[in-house]
Amino acid sequence: MNGLVSLLSDWALPATLAGILVAGVARRIAVYDAFVTGAKEGFTTSVSLIPQLVAMMVAVSVFRASGALAMLVGALHPLLAWLHFPPELLPLALLRPISGSASLALVTDLFKTHGPDSFIGRAASVMQGSTDTTLYVLTVYFGSIGIRRPRYAVKVGLLSDLVSVVASVFFVTLMLQ
Repeated sequence: MNGLVSLLSDWALPATLAGILVAGVARRIAVYDAFVTGAKEGFTTSVSLIPQLVAMMVAVSVFRASGALAMLVGALHPLLAWLHFPPELLPLALLRPISGSASLALVTDLFKTHGPDSFIGRAASVMQGSTDTTLYVLTVYFGSIGIRRPRYAVKVGLLSDLVSVVASVFFVTLMLQ
């Protein structure tokens, strides 16, 4: 059984690509020209997204480098202690919706400081896996198709991230008891 699964996984992508080519030729579509046209449109979309992505990355970098993130964690420490929420996880909870790379760097730092098998390490792992880069995704997807007022998408996305953050700490606490 494992051999069959391995064989299927090895050939899934090449078979899909071959199937697309065969279907295109069977329908008399200029497959190469369609590919080049799609690549041009993708490049144009990527270039149009650069300002939003640069702005978001600069904002995250300034927020961390200025010490504002550390000040916010310090100010919220009493509330976090009352909620039994480890203050070490707050920067991850705040940055994860904005930047995947910044949050991954924070998780790596938490692993170095506390260890991957510690409560903090496990909660950070669950948080990293159960939340999304909501604001980044909305910037890319909505920016690429020209949506200027995301309305409910931001609210629902950030609410789901908040639920995931709370649930990650709660369930890791349950697992370690």
